[in-house]
Amino acid sequence: MQLKYLHTMVRVKDLDATVAFFKLLGLEETRRIDNEKGRFTLLFMAAPGQPETPVELTYNWDGDEGLPSDSRHFGHLAYRVGNIYELCAHLQANGVVINRPPRDGHMAFVRSPDNVSIELLQEGDPLEPAEPWVSMPNTGHW
Repeated sequence: MQLKYLHTMVRVKDLDATVAFFKLLGLEETRRIDNEKGRFTLLFMAAPGQPETPVELTYNWDGDEGLPSDSRHFGHLAYRVGNIYELCAHLQANGVVINRPPRDGHMAFVRSPDNVSIELLQEGDPLEPAEPWVSMPNTGHW
C-alpha cells in the first residue's frame, strides 16, 4: 500500500490575519474553495514551488466558537528555512512574538494568530549563535 502526504488542516478564526501571517513566512495561496452552502472557505497555502505540501486553512463564515483558545493539542507545523535569523527578524519586525528564539542557530517557534505552533528549522547546519537571539528568553509556550 502506498501512502502520500496531502496536507495539514487547521481551523482559523480570522482568515485575513492568518493568511497575512503565513505570507510573512513566505507561503503563497495555491487554491481557494468558497462553499456558499456550507458557509466555509478552504484556503490552501504552500511554500513557493511546493504546492504538493500545503497547509489548509479552514474558515467557518459564521464563527467557530468550538476552536480552543490553546491549540497545543494539534502539535505544530514545521518549515525548513534558508536563514532562521533573517526570518525571525522579519517576523518580529512585523509584530510576531518569537516564542522560542533560535538561540542555537537551528530551531525557533512562533504562533499564528490562531495560536497554532509553527516550528522553524534552519536548512543544513545550524548557524553560528548570534545576538540578539542567544540572550533572548522564551516567551509563553510553543
